[in-house]
Amino acid sequence: MLRLLRGVLAALLLGAPVLEACTNILVTKGATRHGATLLTYSDDSHHRYGELFFRPRMKHAPGALREVIDWGSGAFRGRIPEPLETYRRVGNLNEFQVAIGETTFGGRPELAGSGMLDYGSLIYIALERAKTAREAIQVITSLVAEFGYGSDGESLSICDPNEAWILEIMGKGKADKGAVWVAVRLPDGTMSAHANQARIRQFPLNDPANALYSPDVIRFAREKGYFKGADKDFSFCQAYAPWTFSALRACEARVWSVFRRAAPSLDLPIDFVKGDPAATPLPVWIKPDRKLEVADLMALMRDHYEGTPFDMTKDVGAGPFALPYRWRPMGFEVDGKRYIHERAISTQQTAWSFVAELRGGLPNDLGGVLWFGMDDTAATVYVPMYAGMLEPPPSWREGQGRWSEFSWDSAFWVFNFVTNYAYGRWSDMSQDIRRTQAELEGRFLADQADVERQALLLHRQDPRSAQAFLTAYSVRCAEETVVRWRKLGEFLVWKYLDGNVRDSQGKVTHRPYPEAWNRRIVQDHGAVVEVPAGAKP
Repeated sequence: MLRLLRGVLAALLLGAPVLEACTNILVTKGATRHGATLLTYSDDSHHRYGELFFRPRMKHAPGALREVIDWGSGAFRGRIPEPLETYRRVGNLNEFQVAIGETTFGGRPELAGSGMLDYGSLIYIALERAKTAREAIQVITSLVAEFGYGSDGESLSICDPNEAWILEIMGKGKADKGAVWVAVRLPDGTMSAHANQARIRQFPLNDPANALYSPDVIRFAREKGYFKGADKDFSFCQAYAPWTFSALRACEARVWSVFRRAAPSLDLPIDFVKGDPAATPLPVWIKPDRKLEVADLMALMRDHYEGTPFDMTKDVGAGPFALPYRWRPMGFEVDGKRYIHERAISTQQTAWSFVAELRGGLPNDLGGVLWFGMDDTAATVYVPMYAGMLEPPPSWREGQGRWSEFSWDSAFWVFNFVTNYAYGRWSDMSQDIRRTQAELEGRFLADQADVERQALLLHRQDPRSAQAFLTAYSVRCAEETVVRWRKLGEFLVWKYLDGNVRDSQGKVTHRPYPEAWNRRIVQDHGAVVEVPAGAKP
């Protein structure tokens, strides 16, 4: 997600990547071990509060209207008619196993949408009205055609148990409230990703099974002078969101990192994402080297470019304890030269993220699982929230706590308490975090088959009983996780009090700084701190 893109254009021009940005990974069912479609999404924002949005299935009176409230600003934008019935949604997953994620690419600033519907509203309205990914695309594009599009350029991931689509949409500017768009279906057996840069280039013009687009997507680009040439050569990305240094280094680089880990055999070069637009671009999708599963997607979302030239733990900015994060702003100048900090997939400003697991062959109530986590993806716990849930967990629910005030009753604040304490001594504390993370996620994944066997037996007798069972299970997992995470935070304070490190017996030890860090101290300040030769200790 990228908020108020136009407000950070100056930073972009300085070579500084955007301040807020999200990452999506899509995996088709043919590329997964158990035949599930998988989708990840991180909602990255410095001012977003983490909560699990939930809306039950509802019936509406004829003529009922829905208020459109801007997802970013909270401003009222207008009203649209409600259908007679809307579907239950658990976060970004609905009761029919349709899941939607997004990343904002911004695009040409003069084309920022001026219509009623912002991208966040479109996501949740579509989830309330669509039974398949294709239906969700139809809902979104039809609403935009009728009421107008009101956001910057947006990439949407729209998935169901059978298909995975990327929809990219761009406004037409202040004079026209409509939008141009294109949607492509990932070939089965492949995976893709997007991270705040439009990725769709050429697409088939006469293959509605695999590509859909607005009638004027090419014509409008010609009229604006963004494209010349044959229709078959038209590139949505190059027309509406041309590559820049920031788009490659801060956005496409995250896609490269997903691809290099999922398919190391491709040996994708780094030149393009270093910022060279003349280099060979990344493919829109790839085939992973092996079939993936939920745990693999969790791991892909916990990426800091480890083992690459962008590795954030290696330079002095990581401090003595290898912190793979950089505080904002991301761009800076020294002696008239411009520099950047890296923007990895895992970042400190994540409000919440998920891995959606969508499976055919099972009732929707238990086939769809939103593995949902609060805060930084590297330090969160992904908890199973089933599509059949009838209510959200208390400490995770929308409206439980708020951005303006810390609360121990809020999952968001409990997770932030742990991560923000750990940032000060990351190389040590992250090991304690990972152990607890693995303990909880490992149990949830190990228990999944047995939980679903029980739920399936109940569903055959009475679907409502299965929903109640899945609700109780998800709520219990979520609330136990918050209790366990608060205890972890208390343990970290005890173990690392005052810069000490307690060993397994509770004895205080004093671990020295790493040798490499001591050498940097000597380089910067050695003349002051050096002990004279021959001086007594």
